[in-house]
Amino acid sequence: MRNIFVAFLLLSSLSFFGQKGASISFEKWISLKGVGGPLISPDGKVIVYSVTTTDWANNTYDNELWMVKENEAPVQLTRTNKNSTGNAMFTPDGKWVSFIADRGDKRQIYLIAVSGGEAMQITKDEDGINNYAWSPDGTKIVYSKSQPKSKKDKTKEERYGAFGIEGEEYQQNHLWILNFNYDSIVMAGQLPCYSSKDSVNKTADCVSLPVAKPLTEGDFNVGGFYWSRDGKQIAFNRSINPLINSGITSDIVLIDVATKKMTTVISNPVGDFFSTWSPDGKAFVYSSLIDDSISNFYKNNRLFIYDVVTKSSLEIAKDIDENKSVYDWNKSGLFLGAFDKTKYKLYQVNPKTGATENIPIPLDLPGGIVFSKNSDVIAVSGRNYSGLNEIFSWRLKQPMKQITNSSAQIKDWNTPLNEVIQWKSKDGAGIEGVLLKPRNYDPKKKYPLLVLIHGGPTGIDLPEPTPAYVYPVMQWVEKGALVLRVNYRGSAGYGATFRALNVRNLGVGDMWDVVSGVEYLASKNMIDTSRMGCMGWSQGGYISAFLTTNTNMFKAISVGAGISNWVTYYVNTDITPFTRQYLQATPWNDMDIYLKTSPMTNINKASTPTLIQHGEFDRRVPIPNAYELYRGLQDRSIPSKLIVYKGFGHGINKPKERLAAVWHNWQWFNRYVFGEKEETMALDDKF
Repeated sequence: MRNIFVAFLLLSSLSFFGQKGASISFEKWISLKGVGGPLISPDGKVIVYSVTTTDWANNTYDNELWMVKENEAPVQLTRTNKNSTGNAMFTPDGKWVSFIADRGDKRQIYLIAVSGGEAMQITKDEDGINNYAWSPDGTKIVYSKSQPKSKKDKTKEERYGAFGIEGEEYQQNHLWILNFNYDSIVMAGQLPCYSSKDSVNKTADCVSLPVAKPLTEGDFNVGGFYWSRDGKQIAFNRSINPLINSGITSDIVLIDVATKKMTTVISNPVGDFFSTWSPDGKAFVYSSLIDDSISNFYKNNRLFIYDVVTKSSLEIAKDIDENKSVYDWNKSGLFLGAFDKTKYKLYQVNPKTGATENIPIPLDLPGGIVFSKNSDVIAVSGRNYSGLNEIFSWRLKQPMKQITNSSAQIKDWNTPLNEVIQWKSKDGAGIEGVLLKPRNYDPKKKYPLLVLIHGGPTGIDLPEPTPAYVYPVMQWVEKGALVLRVNYRGSAGYGATFRALNVRNLGVGDMWDVVSGVEYLASKNMIDTSRMGCMGWSQGGYISAFLTTNTNMFKAISVGAGISNWVTYYVNTDITPFTRQYLQATPWNDMDIYLKTSPMTNINKASTPTLIQHGEFDRRVPIPNAYELYRGLQDRSIPSKLIVYKGFGHGINKPKERLAAVWHNWQWFNRYVFGEKEETMALDDKF
């Protein structure tokens, strides 16, 4: 026992010693619990939500379901060992919660009673299940799964080994229908199915789990799917295959459950996607690109109501100049959500005119909003700027009742102060950013500045107490720095015109927005311009790389999964249309625009010490981009390091490697911006 205690003290002292100036360890910060994904029972009396925790032992994040009944305390509903629980739904009668989990038998559907008890497995599909939906009367379940490899494919692989043909490596997803009867689930396996070990005929009293039958078949892919209100049809999104770029081929199809007859109801030249049925089932909402395959990455999405009887469509919410998300269409109305700068707003749509009305909601950033079927109670997840995400119950135009208290985790933390600021960029464009200050901020003092740039480019930075991912923002602010998070041109929340300002201007205009933000703070005598750093991931990594090769204003830069050369990116990424849309060209017909916007073009001007972080198997921003930038910096003898996170794609989604990436950024900027001796990681590992 004494040895364990000594080891604990040693680990604790190393952890805090290695984070000079920070009162909260990186491990504790990464271990914050998060809540989200609310559901509400039909009668509005029970809310289920998910809680995400950090499982250091298994190096993963665990997602489990919690439940709260009216006027009672929340209780944990599920525990799936070494795997997460997800895809939760209430059964139509509200007595049960179904969910998908892998409990050693691939991903299957389970059922647990709201009144308590153990979860029961209700499917046993040998291939596992992707997603599912209950029929309105609760007698059927439709689910999707990936088609297994055919016998021919397996034989080919056995003979010729493993190889892949670009654009042909996929399994189509299809729908399967399952009859559900609670009694058969309970009785399954309680009696032997065969009278003897040699028998091949099942006995009459044998009960086993129901077996699903295919509902769709063919050389196409099923995306999202939705039961009609009467349970006679299912609407689904059909595309040529499940590859990411094939979404542009999506049509909306109705299938008759009894006859399997399919009818294509929406088939525009470019992608159509089902959203939700009207309460009477005579119409539905869908989003569509109509005929836009050259600018949909940065333009607003478009929403329509389709009248099933008249077969006509009405565009709605045209007065909202932002991307819109459909929450629900119920007896109370049709509800949407959209960003308005750094706040997220709730809207109600007039189905006859398509006009919208803002519905006040007492949160800066509502997330999930779920309406109960038979009451006026609503379950909401969201937060205000100063807190963490919480779960609430709500009635329109009334105060919210808070259910969770996630923010209690940080009540004693020295979190930053957040302020939304505005300035003008080089070309006069208005830019906003979130400025984070220490709680003991002194306006007479000049602070080191760290600039953190979000991805996207249609992402957005928002005020928050504990900015996450792989940049220890909270700890740097406590250490005595300011952090500027720039909502550069192209960011969400500011309208379609603003999002298009970096078309054929990537990197260049983005750089203007970052540099002008720094200059604005300098003009206010807030920052020490001799101690500044910059960092970002994905598109933020690209902008950071662009700043590395086109400026010398920063003492250090960190490039996370960033583009270094648009030609390299174009021929390697899994989303080639992205490049064609923003640069409005291929390299083969306009190399000048690719050179103008690529960090590597001005590699000979680079002088800033640069850390490069990248996932080994990144398909979104493939790793040749990292090697190209690294080699260019190395050839010019510029201090640089390339760290490859083994086994990861575009994001670092495991806690241990995320901890390592945080440490790598902490050490890099502490050395070059704060001028400190390089700190060691826990257990004295060298960087």
